[in-house]
Order: sequence, then C-alpha cells, then structure tokens
Amino acid sequence: MIKYIGSKRALLPWIVETIETIRRLEKAQSVVDLFSGSARVGHALKARGFQVTANDVNTYAFVLAQALVEADARVYPQGRIARILHELMQVAPAPGWFTRVYCEEARYFQPNNGARIEAIREAIEAHADDPLLKAILLTSLILAADKVDSTTGVQMAYLKRWAPRAYNPLRLEYPPLLAGRGQAFLGDALEMAGKLEADIFYLDPPYNQHSYLGNYHVWETLVRWDHPQTYGVAQKRMDVQERKSPFNSKREAKDAMIAVLSQIKAHHVVVSFNDEGFFSAEEIEWMLKEWGYVVRLTRPHQRYVGARIGIYNPQGEKVGRISHTENHEFLFVATHSQKVHRAFLEQPEVLAISQPTLL
Repeated sequence: MIKYIGSKRALLPWIVETIETIRRLEKAQSVVDLFSGSARVGHALKARGFQVTANDVNTYAFVLAQALVEADARVYPQGRIARILHELMQVAPAPGWFTRVYCEEARYFQPNNGARIEAIREAIEAHADDPLLKAILLTSLILAADKVDSTTGVQMAYLKRWAPRAYNPLRLEYPPLLAGRGQAFLGDALEMAGKLEADIFYLDPPYNQHSYLGNYHVWETLVRWDHPQTYGVAQKRMDVQERKSPFNSKREAKDAMIAVLSQIKAHHVVVSFNDEGFFSAEEIEWMLKEWGYVVRLTRPHQRYVGARIGIYNPQGEKVGRISHTENHEFLFVATHSQKVHRAFLEQPEVLAISQPTLL
C-alpha cells in the first residue's frame, strides 16, 4: 500500500476487530467506507469476507478502490496481469511533460524513473476499454512509483536531497487483489451518504485543513493524465485551489459531518478520528447521539511518517521542530443494539459511554 497520511496500517487489526465484533453479534455483513482514501481499510475488510463498498471524492482513491475493493482476483489472476505488467516494463522510457514537471521543475522522482512512469502511463491507455483492468494497472504503477519517490510521505514538498529509494529502478508488481467483488464509487461524501446502504458505515473523514488532493496531487495527475496547469515550487495541480472540501474547513466541517450522519442508512456507525482534528471527542459523541448508544475507544498511536522525519518547506529544506510524535486515535461505535453496546463495555480501550435518550 502507498505511504499515506492518516494511514490506518498500524490500526487495522483494531478497526477490523471492532467491525468484526458487530458482525459476530448482529450478523452484519456489508460495510460502506465513505472516505476510502488509500483503500487500506476496505481491502482488509474484504479480506475478512465483508461485502465492501468504497467511496472517495478523489480520482486516485477511486482507482485504488476499484483495484483493491471492487476487482475480483479470480477474474484478474496474477498470471494474466503479470503478463501485461511484463509488457509494460519493456516500454522504452519517454521523457515528456510529466518528467519535466515532476522530475526537473520539481524533484519527486529521478528523471530516469519519471521517464519510465510516463511511458508506462501512456501505454496503459491501450487498456481503457476495461475500466477495472486499467485501474489494476494504474494501481500497480502508483505502488511502484511510491517506492521510488523522494518525499516524506506527502506531496506538499519533496526532499532537498534525493531519498535513497529514489535511486532504485521502478518495478511493476501484481497488486494485492482479493477474490470476490466489491463496489467502488467516485463521489462527494455529502452526496453519496444517502445513496449507499449497508449494515455498517465506517467513517474516516479528513481531520484538518490539509486536503488529500493537495497531499497526493501527483497521484491524481497520474491517474487522470490530464496534464493540468500547476503552480508553486511543489507543482501542485491548479484545481487543488478550487476543489475544496468542507471537511478541510474548521468553520464548515461540523455541519458537513452532521449532514453526512443524518443521511446514513445503516444499523451501526463506526467513526475513526484522533485528538488532532477539528472535532473534540465530546463533539463527535454529541453528533452521534441520535444513533443510540455511543462508545468511545482510544489508543495511543505514532503520528504519520512525515512528522517523525521532520518538517520541510517547499524547497525541501528541513525547518521547524516537531512538537510531538504520538497522538491518541479514537474509534466511536454508535449503535441501537444493546447487545453490541454491552460487548464494547468490556473493551479495555473504552473511555466514554453515552446512553441513548430514546430507543
């Protein structure tokens, strides 16, 4: 999986076990991941046999979900995909717009790798008639490019000196596809919340003012392949300035969250958040009160890799000092089921419990 701010890699067992507990008690089988991001959670839930629907507003996240949640490994087995990836690896490097912008004017990749990324991306268009196959190939390319980039894990800036991994040659590999079908959607959570249905909704909304589009604009461009106008030292897409989410606004985030929750059709809601976001734990509990019983679970967690490496300016120079390297992650379980509620009361991570006003 790609390096991703807010990644749930270390928290996956906790998140999955929380959702598994609900399934075990209520026979819940379907889950909607409304802010799917890197698709890591949706992929893990699909691996555990859940019927997963993933949604995100960014195109790169949609493509990752198409491959890691929707695609069926029985339809796209390793042997079939490996042959195509081998053919793509034989394509001659072709430096052009992508190489100039992201390897010379900016320094996200070594130019030799940038030229290979560019040529492979052009060749992938030959498979556009099969959207899921194209998504699988694009996912392989993103995963490969992520292993040879020169960033701290986000694309707000690149390193002043090349990261050691940037010198490694790009290598395409079969993505971790799973057997079975899921669903992937490209849409705004505010518009999709009322259109999707499942036993459980998993919500992991943006926490602060930094947009995922701004943090991963190179992946958005690689997937869209639209040669956008760019700005600044980091060569961000111009639409980073235009495609704003209310979840990245302290003034608008609360109303947006309430609007999403008011539309959800599900028996249970699991919300992932931490103590560095726009909302306090008590505010989230208040927003969830209409769902009945609300339980707050918490665990200490190391902050994303960029925070541990350091703070860098747009020129890739290390600046400032890290205030802390650990935060507290929360899982809020909202349910009308007394059985589920009682089960979570026994969890050692329980910090707060809200009783329903009306059942």
